[in-house]
Amino acid sequence: MRSNAVPAEFEDLLTRAGRRVLAGTHELCGALADPRTRFAARDDLIDRAKAGRLRRALEETLGGTLEPLEQPIPPESIFGMRRDYGETLPKTSRARTIFFDSRREAGVRAAERIGLVHLLRSASFRAFAEALAGRRLASRWGLQVLRYGPGDYAGPHNDHHPENPAARAGYIDVHLSLCSPGVAHQWLVYSRAGHFSEIVPLAAPATITAYRLPFWHYTTPLVGRPRAARWVLLGTFLYR
Repeated sequence: MRSNAVPAEFEDLLTRAGRRVLAGTHELCGALADPRTRFAARDDLIDRAKAGRLRRALEETLGGTLEPLEQPIPPESIFGMRRDYGETLPKTSRARTIFFDSRREAGVRAAERIGLVHLLRSASFRAFAEALAGRRLASRWGLQVLRYGPGDYAGPHNDHHPENPAARAGYIDVHLSLCSPGVAHQWLVYSRAGHFSEIVPLAAPATITAYRLPFWHYTTPLVGRPRAARWVLLGTFLYR
């Protein structure tokens, strides 16, 4: 049964500024069309009251269906080294997630029941992504839900998929980030000119982040009260 807190269309979550993105009149339109621009973030595009209701619905209905996503630092990354300063680090992370690979998964069934899948598959979500990308995007796109609690993070990674012909030339991620009041801070750090020199706060109640992948970035550990959380509703869009 659809939750009243989960709108049918992504457009229904938007503020007046967010609707200007859809209309093509916002300064953020086409932000990711320039190959030199890899990342954009705004916290004024989503209505905060609606975001709060959506986040509470996610906690109530999806919290128990999330799967652990834990990739710790492998011990051999230190003790397997044979040369000074020869360290390498695979992607590390800790969070909880719902992958949408199979409709039989409990989290996917719950997301369908409350209307979340319909929201993330809505035409206005794709149109919003296209407005940011400044180009047409494929009509099918990937979904994921993430929940970061205290201490959860994503280590340095670049999201490059050279073995996937459809993604190897790049693609667009759009994240809707929803923070509970107990989140003190969490940051997205990304590279510019070969250095991790850029940092963006993610602790606002409702933030839109858009990525022109691949590029190097990481998410710092969430700091906040014991039950604090940041939910991320993620769409991955291939170029048409």
